[in-house]
Amino acid sequence: MTRGGGEPPFPAVDKCDASRLGPGSTVAADLEGTLLRSRSAFPYYALVAFETGGAPRLALLLLLAPLAAALSRLASPASGVRVLVFAATAGARVADVESAARAVLPRFYAVDVHPAAWRVFAACGGRRLVLTATPRVMAEPFARGHLGADGVAGTELATSRGRATGWVDSRRGVLVGERKAAALKEMVGSDGQMPDVGLGDGRSDYAFMGMCKEAYLIPRTPVDAVRADKLPKRIVFHDGRLVQRPTPLVALLTLLWLPVGLLLSLVRVAAGMLLPMRWLHVAFHALGVRVVVRGAPPRRPGGRTTGVLFACCHRTLLDAIFLSIALGRPVAAVTYSLSRLSEFLSPIRTVRLTRDRAADAGTIRGALSEGDLVLCPEGTTCREPFLLRFSALFAELTDDIVPVAMECRMSMFHGTTARGWKGMDPFFFFMNPSPVYTVTFLDKLPSGLTCGGGKSSHEVANYVQRLIASTLSYECTGFTRKDKYRELADTDGVVPVNAEKKRVVW
Repeated sequence: MTRGGGEPPFPAVDKCDASRLGPGSTVAADLEGTLLRSRSAFPYYALVAFETGGAPRLALLLLLAPLAAALSRLASPASGVRVLVFAATAGARVADVESAARAVLPRFYAVDVHPAAWRVFAACGGRRLVLTATPRVMAEPFARGHLGADGVAGTELATSRGRATGWVDSRRGVLVGERKAAALKEMVGSDGQMPDVGLGDGRSDYAFMGMCKEAYLIPRTPVDAVRADKLPKRIVFHDGRLVQRPTPLVALLTLLWLPVGLLLSLVRVAAGMLLPMRWLHVAFHALGVRVVVRGAPPRRPGGRTTGVLFACCHRTLLDAIFLSIALGRPVAAVTYSLSRLSEFLSPIRTVRLTRDRAADAGTIRGALSEGDLVLCPEGTTCREPFLLRFSALFAELTDDIVPVAMECRMSMFHGTTARGWKGMDPFFFFMNPSPVYTVTFLDKLPSGLTCGGGKSSHEVANYVQRLIASTLSYECTGFTRKDKYRELADTDGVVPVNAEKKRVVW
């Protein structure tokens, strides 16, 4: 960070008085090591590699990472970036890289924002520009959507017939050093008005920082990341299978665990299929799956003409199964789009709905006439501590409603997906070394808080949502299933697969 071993050419960022920066102030900032605390981009390449090519591509990236590090130190930073780009993207569909950048990377970027850099970057109310050696397609969704950047310049991927070749665009090359300065000139445009503030962390940033009216260096000292609620946009929806930030060590452990985890998941799934429900609590405990039951599970009523409806928040496709384990008896579950494989493997009866309100109401009433039923009014899973909007249909069909708060903890793999094949969701959940499911039974709704007691269905649904949220210390939102899939998969989440039967999957 110094020239000739002397003092740094720019002051540290703590010397910047952000209070004097106003609505008209402009800023240009590097990403890794500046806006982000970590100077290593390896975890983000690893996420793209795993999402676009699975374990083989992640293994290739891990094998080439030492070469990339050596080239960055001994040759040039650009050489190391080229190796990482090749390993993570060669042969991958550009659409898949874009999808991973939009749905997966922001969650990991958001927990790594540098507080000192963000203090200055956020204080500038004019144009905010981000420059990075990372491929632009990877960094742009987060920089624009969650940091409020107005422009992003990064390394451009070379493509052919919709796929990445593994090389970088020959005209612009890797965006380091003078290339960052050239990119900044291009972003500024014909008026030539350079940014008021430049932020960087090392020699490869000096060129563009020197073009700014004032510039500051981000010190390489450990700091806590900016709190998620301080960013312009909270992370509510995200996708991807990996739970932990894939540093080289975590990536190596993940690859080593995969064959063991797959075998373990097969054993756990087989146990769920073959053993009686009353034995599964003990069997899963022996296999490393913890089931925590809180509250008082309602007793099975005798002489009742209709069943109880368990209204649950939705964390994974296994919610209804773990609720049945907590009760010690199988309870039928309502599903909108369960894969045929998951349906075959399920130890409980599933009732398929079609998203036709009148038809679904009749189906649910019929299922309740046969016994208890599990329903997730959110309509889709959410990983973060938020509850999506509850559909009000369930409140119109019965007054025997028991709210249930579901929580699950996974340490290695997420057991849900919006962009991938849902048939693998149970296997990924059970591939975790020691997953935990917590089932909290709340009191049955009193008659005065049901539709039969004079409340509207929306009032009942909102009350149940707030009740479960307060139990879990989650936040209620008005987001719907469509909101989730539009953000993560750029679709409504509904794909017709049988026009004659009008069934849908998502």
